[in-house]
Amino acid sequence: MDKEKINLETKRLPIKPLTRQELYHSTTDRLALINEEFKNGFEFLRKHPKSVTVFGGGHFTEKNSYYISARSLGSKIANELRYAVFTGGGPGIMEAANRGAFEVGGQSIGLTIELEKLQVENPYLTSNIGFHYFFSRKVCLSFSAEAYVFFPGGYGTLNEFFEIITLVQTKKIERVPVILFGSDFWNPIREMMKKELLSRAAIDKDDLSLFKITDSESEVIKIIQNSPIRNGIKFTHPEVPAST
Repeated sequence: MDKEKINLETKRLPIKPLTRQELYHSTTDRLALINEEFKNGFEFLRKHPKSVTVFGGGHFTEKNSYYISARSLGSKIANELRYAVFTGGGPGIMEAANRGAFEVGGQSIGLTIELEKLQVENPYLTSNIGFHYFFSRKVCLSFSAEAYVFFPGGYGTLNEFFEIITLVQTKKIERVPVILFGSDFWNPIREMMKKELLSRAAIDKDDLSLFKITDSESEVIKIIQNSPIRNGIKFTHPEVPAST
C-alpha cells in the first residue's frame, strides 16, 4: 500500500513528497534545533552584559567612509565605554565595527550565520557563536543591547531596523536608543516614511522619533553613555511609562 502523501509532486519540484510521519519527524527535528539555538544564544549573551549592536551592509570595503566610521566607532565603544561590540560577524560594516573593537583589545563579538557550504565570519572576532536560522540569530542580536547603531545597508539591514523600531513602537521591548549613522542615506528613508506612511496614518508622528539620525561619532558615544544598562530586563525610561 502506498504511503499517504502530504505535498503533491509537480513536474518542476524535484523533492520527494513527505508522508505524515516524515513531516512530523522533520518538524520535531527543526523545533529541537530552534530550541537549542535559543538556549545556546542566551547563555552566550549572559557573558556580555554591556553591549552595543552594530548593523550595516556587508559590501563596504575599508576605504569606504562608512567602513572608516564604523571602525572608529567600534574602537570608541570598546575603549571609552568598555562595552562589547556585537555584529553579525560578517564583512563590510560588521567587519569594520569588530575590527575597531579588536584593535583596542575590546570584546569583539560575532553572531554568525551558516550559509550554504560556508560560515561567514570576519577575522576580527574575539568570540562568536554560529546560527542556522536567521530569525534566532536576529532575536539574539536584538535581545539586550544598550543601543543599536545602524549604518547604511541593504535588505537585511533595513529588515533589522524596521523590526527593532516595530518592537519599540509596540512596547514589546523598552525604549532603547536606535541610532542611524549616515544622514545622506537615512534622511531620504525618513522622508519616505513621513510622506508615504505618516500621510496615510499608517504610523503616528511620534513614531518618527523612535530613532536618531546623526553623522557624529561623539554624539553616538554620548547617547550610549547616557543609556541605562538593560541586561535583558525591562526598565523605566523617562520617555516611556512603565507598563502595568
